[in-house]
Amino acid sequence: MSDLKIGATLFCYGTEYARYEYDFEECVKQAALNGAEGYEIVATQMIPEYPNVSDAFIGKVERLRREYGIGPISYAANNDKGMRWDRNLTDDEMLANAIIDLKSAHALGCHVMRVQYMMSPEAFVRLAPYAELYDVKCGIEIHNPETPNSPVMQKYLELIKKSGSKYLGFVPDFGFLSVQPNHPMWLRALRNGVKEEHLRLAEKLRREGVSQEEAAKQVMAAGASPAIMEALSGMWGFVQFHDEKDLPGLLQELKDILPYSFECHCKFHYLDENNHEFSIPYNKIFEVLKASDFKGYLVCEYEDETYCGGTGYTRRMLAMQHELLEK
Repeated sequence: MSDLKIGATLFCYGTEYARYEYDFEECVKQAALNGAEGYEIVATQMIPEYPNVSDAFIGKVERLRREYGIGPISYAANNDKGMRWDRNLTDDEMLANAIIDLKSAHALGCHVMRVQYMMSPEAFVRLAPYAELYDVKCGIEIHNPETPNSPVMQKYLELIKKSGSKYLGFVPDFGFLSVQPNHPMWLRALRNGVKEEHLRLAEKLRREGVSQEEAAKQVMAAGASPAIMEALSGMWGFVQFHDEKDLPGLLQELKDILPYSFECHCKFHYLDENNHEFSIPYNKIFEVLKASDFKGYLVCEYEDETYCGGTGYTRRMLAMQHELLEK
């Protein structure tokens, strides 16, 4: 039987934070006021001493926990192998950085750490004894355009199973379940002078499996504005989408990976006044979650592609999550 809790990543308020409209405390306050039972902290964004964490910052986190009733439940690590200008970091270097992240996650009281798949499967599996030492479960993020059945994710799964460690697993991001084009990107293209008919053509070509290069040729031959190229980049990139007919298979992939998952990211890009996400079928996803044995946080994650701030949309998303849980 599932045991689902609702959380929010403070990345939802990244625009307000970057504009100095919110400080760290205000981000925590907003998450608490709108129904989050815990929050994910994006380490590079909000920890002043990153990759380390000071006693002063830990003290602030604990004060806010007492004041607002929520604390950090997960730590979003930044596994950046491109830190040097001359070469990528080696597996040993990536592992060393991740161990520092584990230490910081433990100090903050987090029991889950989101790991990005720039860390190779071979380096990731070597995290097991350190994760066990610090009592922090490490989950590789499954992020669009990857799905649980992607070859690289299957390689992680193979090594996780082989390790036998209960501290290695996944953090699926529900963006991989998108079945419609990214709505903010679509609206931005229209504002930039792209015609709806050309966006519809691009959508059709994407659904037909045409390559991005060939799609670009066809939409330009149809008279599209060059501004459509940003939309094409998204449709074939990190906000790509699938056909509705593929959804049952993708939901089965989610079911298969849930036993190895420590947390889920409820990605959202745009919600209307009825708390409806345009691209991601959350009603279907929550049916799967509630019928599963998954125990953990469903952490909403806003991608602010309209640069309007995340406060209003995050309020809607948290309300939608609570509503779906209660149905």
